[in-house]
Amino acid sequence: MTTPRRTSRDIRSESRLDVLHAVLVAGETTRNEVTRVTGLSPSTVATVVGELITEGIVAETKRTAGRVGRPTATLTMNAARGRVVGIDVAETYVRAVLFDAALHQVASVEEPRDEHVLDPGTVLDGIAGALDHVLEQGGVTRDDVLGVGISLPGLVRGTSGTSVVVPHWTWHRVELERLRERVGLPLIVDNPLKVMATAELWLGRGRYCSSMVTINLGTGVGAGIVLEGRILRGATNSAGEWGHSLLVLDGRECRCGRHGCVEAYVGAPGIQQTLREIQPAHPLADLAMQRDVIEAMAEAAARPGADPAVERTIERTAYYLGSALADLVAVINPEVVTLTGWTTWALGEHLLPATRARLVDQAPGRSADDVRLEVSTVRGNMVATGVAAIALERFLTDVGLLTTRIPITL
Repeated sequence: MTTPRRTSRDIRSESRLDVLHAVLVAGETTRNEVTRVTGLSPSTVATVVGELITEGIVAETKRTAGRVGRPTATLTMNAARGRVVGIDVAETYVRAVLFDAALHQVASVEEPRDEHVLDPGTVLDGIAGALDHVLEQGGVTRDDVLGVGISLPGLVRGTSGTSVVVPHWTWHRVELERLRERVGLPLIVDNPLKVMATAELWLGRGRYCSSMVTINLGTGVGAGIVLEGRILRGATNSAGEWGHSLLVLDGRECRCGRHGCVEAYVGAPGIQQTLREIQPAHPLADLAMQRDVIEAMAEAAARPGADPAVERTIERTAYYLGSALADLVAVINPEVVTLTGWTTWALGEHLLPATRARLVDQAPGRSADDVRLEVSTVRGNMVATGVAAIALERFLTDVGLLTTRIPITL
């Protein structure tokens, strides 16, 4: 596959995105500060800021007097420009979050899903219902919405043939057309790994480094990869499926059909399997709902010594996770690795020290010496935030400010 040649239009688009990120991250800033942060020339920043103000994306809120010269204008995102919605469709829930144009959360709803019901019609109903409810809760109509982003678990591919592939859950173009009709708004669909990396890039550690990896720990496991400031998508948008790389030769069967995948050991069902191996009769060993298991383990871990089987399970999970991360760090060479996802929010503080130690011990040579392993600082629903940011990018593309290549636009 040939790499598309960067045009002058692409370069202008990247400058606009750099300025947009600088204003968004700062909350309030000035043209001079944007120039300093982005490294762009003062004339480029002045031109780009003018374009963003004209389109209503950025606003001048006040002027402050300096010691010499003209007053300095303060820039902010124009939160009133409209609303964007990010919808996180997971195996166990559908969560819809309404944001203003500055990506501040306005309203949110979460509706549980039966993880054993996989037919597309039920999922579509859950998405449409969550969208209706979050708009109602936020007191807005569809006319106020600039765009909707939906994250679907699994591989999200091109625009023809099979578009979304999840183990035991395959959607073809017809299901995505039904989704577009049910939503009735400008819509993008992407994969959770890419949208988590987007959230980290816009609002988290990605603001301070050019190469990083964001690890999602939940039912599934995967890596959102940023190299030199760009999200790694791969030829078919399936880069980052680190959860299905090999950890144990001829090991546990993974839901993808292979044996020994990382996910089979550090995904939520894999963690429960480890507990089952350590103490088969443990009360949590056969609990049906994954989130109930992980939350109960977190409660037990908060009481040191109260549940030795849970403590051993967390230690072994950290051993698996650190070992798997060592390979990833050796290949990617990131500056920072962040952990996110609902398993991280529950168990992160208990997993992190032993995982870090195992990572440093197992990484080839000194490849992990300077890598920072942290829990992500992006709070709230990271998937919803990231996919809302991509929906905002799509809106800016539609009005001619960006040339972003959105993976699936419906």
